[in-house]
Amino acid sequence: MSISWGYSPKIEKYIPLGDFQIDRYLLVAKQAAENLGWKVSHISEKGLIAYTPISLQSYSEEVSIMFDNNFAIVKSECIGIQMLFTDYGKNKLNLDRFFHEFEYVEYHLKDNWEESLTKLRAFVAVQDPEYFEKAPLTIKNKIKNVFYLFIPQKGYVVTPILLYLNIVYFLLYFLILNASITYNGVVLGDKMEFIREFWSHIFSNNRALVLKGQVWRLFTYQFVHLYFLHLFFNMYSLVYIGLMIEHKLKSKNFIAIYLISGFCGGLTSIMMHDIGFGIGASGAVMGVFGAFLALLVSNTFEKNATKALLISTVIVTAFTLINGLSAMIDNAAHIGGLISGFILTYFLVNEKIGKFELQSRWRYTILCGLLVIFTSAVFLFTPNFHSGQFDALVEQFEENNREYHKVTEIPDDLSTLQKMKMSRKYGWDLWERNGIIVTNMQQLKLDEEHKKIRSFYEEVTWKTIKLEYVRYQIYKTRSPDAKSKFDEMARDLAKVKLAAKEQAGIAFP
Repeated sequence: MSISWGYSPKIEKYIPLGDFQIDRYLLVAKQAAENLGWKVSHISEKGLIAYTPISLQSYSEEVSIMFDNNFAIVKSECIGIQMLFTDYGKNKLNLDRFFHEFEYVEYHLKDNWEESLTKLRAFVAVQDPEYFEKAPLTIKNKIKNVFYLFIPQKGYVVTPILLYLNIVYFLLYFLILNASITYNGVVLGDKMEFIREFWSHIFSNNRALVLKGQVWRLFTYQFVHLYFLHLFFNMYSLVYIGLMIEHKLKSKNFIAIYLISGFCGGLTSIMMHDIGFGIGASGAVMGVFGAFLALLVSNTFEKNATKALLISTVIVTAFTLINGLSAMIDNAAHIGGLISGFILTYFLVNEKIGKFELQSRWRYTILCGLLVIFTSAVFLFTPNFHSGQFDALVEQFEENNREYHKVTEIPDDLSTLQKMKMSRKYGWDLWERNGIIVTNMQQLKLDEEHKKIRSFYEEVTWKTIKLEYVRYQIYKTRSPDAKSKFDEMARDLAKVKLAAKEQAGIAFP
């Protein structure tokens, strides 16, 4: 099996025509393609384009023939994104089958050339001679190697600029982060905590910060990537979709759809996630995938091309969303971007929406209205829980608890005054500080899960303060009644701690 590799796997064969006339070659090629069950989308004096059937092995390849300087350039190229950048031998098989069928057709047409050619010439005469400049893979055909992906050209301007912006930001982020780690002397154990803190300063998306007024984060987070593979796969998808549709949408519409889809994806993300930071271009990239789907259902492409492109795009989109079920992936941003990209593009390219014909100004007005309504709804109805502040207070609480064990390790040979002093320092006073922390927790706006956790902190804290006061009294008065009361309170507190561990996963000392 001969496997073709590359960003857009394809195989080309240059066939010298010699004395073989172009129209005769077209005639044989058309019949061969039809015999193989391929859907011929276009045929003109410039060449032919056909699409292979959809199957379990393939979601269609484009087979084209173009004429140049007495050569027929026969090419089979994958349409959709190919996993591992390989065609698994599909293109080689397509050309082998085509050339075999070509010889068969040529032999059987030898007695009917003139009649068949007359019909073909009449058909070609009414076809669009400029179709090759409008075909789905037109821009991809200009990409000779991977370096061409970085070169802006007609119909492919915004995509490489976005590519540059994402790469440059990633390099700057990487350099500044590592410089900050070195400068601040961050040790290995604290590195992830430092990175999380660093995120809040590098334009990432976060509910609390956005609802506080930092709306610009809904745009800037689209250019932030944490590691190389995160950047690579987002840019790989962006380049693919840019090659396919930027020339269809025009550059200004493409960049608008990209940024607004990312904005809406960011809004969806903060609506669904009350904590954490959102980063990456995937929401915006899914937006242009949604735009691609809108173009396909709006008959922007030729019928046979649409079927092949629609299936490949749905497969890639579904794979992305299924992969997004992982806990570390923000699928909310994917879905928000996908839906908004579809709606934006559908309104842009269709003058008739449902039963209503709308002029462009009304379609733009409706889109602006929908964007304002969605943004306002998110800001008005998304609760701004103080989960981050709550986590910070929990950390302070736990830091106090790390010293609590010392109250149970007071040596018996100490004086009463020394025992009272240690009991006060590592017991009663320590939990008084936790009482202040719990009071601060009560001022926070929390979701139901965090409220439940807070209630355990409150109950344990107030019971432990009373318990440690009694312990202090035991050292001070040596009263048997105080010791009995202490044991009873300790048993009650142990039950509360056990419930906290079983119901909320909190391990109190």
